Amino acid sequence: MGVQQKKIAVHDLEVGMFVSDLDRPWHQTPFPIQGFHVRSQDDVRALASHCKWVMVDVAEVRGVHEASENSTPRFGRKAGRRGQGRDVLQLPPLTIREPVRYEEVTTLKKEAKASKRLLDDADIALHRLFDTLKVNGVVDLKPIAEVTSKMVSSVVRQPDALLLLSRTRQHDDYVYRHALNTAVWALVCGRHLGLNEGLMNHLGLGCLLSQVGKSALPKALLSREGQLDAGEYAQYREYVDKGVEMLSDSGLSRAVLSVVQGHRERHNGSGFPEGVRGDRIPLLAKIAGIAEFFESLIGPREAAVPVTPDKAVALLYEMRNIEFQDDLVENFIQSIGIYPTGSLVELSDGQRGMVMSHSPERRLWPRIMLMTDSDCNPLKSAKIIDLARHNEAKTAAETVTIRECLPHGTEELDPARYDVTGTESRWSLNRLISG
Repeated sequence: MGVQQKKIAVHDLEVGMFVSDLDRPWHQTPFPIQGFHVRSQDDVRALASHCKWVMVDVAEVRGVHEASENSTPRFGRKAGRRGQGRDVLQLPPLTIREPVRYEEVTTLKKEAKASKRLLDDADIALHRLFDTLKVNGVVDLKPIAEVTSKMVSSVVRQPDALLLLSRTRQHDDYVYRHALNTAVWALVCGRHLGLNEGLMNHLGLGCLLSQVGKSALPKALLSREGQLDAGEYAQYREYVDKGVEMLSDSGLSRAVLSVVQGHRERHNGSGFPEGVRGDRIPLLAKIAGIAEFFESLIGPREAAVPVTPDKAVALLYEMRNIEFQDDLVENFIQSIGIYPTGSLVELSDGQRGMVMSHSPERRLWPRIMLMTDSDCNPLKSAKIIDLARHNEAKTAAETVTIRECLPHGTEELDPARYDVTGTESRWSLNRLISG
């Protein structure tokens, strides 16, 4: 059945309806993604404070009401989506004690240049740690703790630089790439939440160490991660407990170990190893869990098809208060943007490029490194366009927007091939992402 849009007054909205458009631009509202299911009367009240009418997808609404005879309608989810039929758990709003307000103190180019060896150093430290654990050697966490501290400092100074490097560099091993990228996503979220640098060090180190238990699993099992049968998955789940056991005598803080132990727990109790739920999951572990899940979607093993970042963001948003806490999901999305740094995109005028950075005030209009013209012909040198500035004072017909996210590996969109021209003068991304 096709999807049709219907105009409806906000006060006529019902729980379960899918809001696909507003009577004003999305970036002028606090809603973190374009298009979402109404999950409660709180959503209706939030919409009413900004809009008089909205557009809803009729087929989505019909599907929800037909399914409501056999399942709770407040999920408002498409058939077959992850989380169907699971409990919804609402907690009081998240509060951060004495949040820190961080300011960007350097440019993307300068911070990327200063931090380009960080991920290589982290890679080396993780490889050495895994090799030591495999032979039951004495664990030395000092190198990886030092790398974590430098990563935290980099994200504090400029949140997009390390994210850009982690998304565009080449990795030799999935486990290490997964741990590193998870740590960067989590640190960017932690910065947005205002966590102090001590907590961010615990968060980053916990994410980097979260995968160590996989060193005790068979390689054949790990190579099929994401495609396991029930028996294999039961064995796979043991990696969390194995990791905690390996690290229990290493002198790590309780906060770091809580990230290792709790990053696969889920808000509604559907996670592992203990199946705890809600406020029994430590805050840092909750952040790590969202970051790890997001990275598993956009950067899976080679055998799996990656989800484009915008679709991963939308899936996360649908899982709020099901597998992940509502306001943490929204803060994560706000921190990384609707189109996260490193995403390949096509603009409404046909030009293609990569997201370089974004602003919380203009979530749909990030800075783009353009690599092709409107006919998809490669440019000799990439150029930067700031959509927020470009669209300022333009009519709706003149506005340039992001049409869609593109899969990584899209032909002619290798950022390492280009020199970049823009407000920060000519520079080469390749020199920053190579060792």
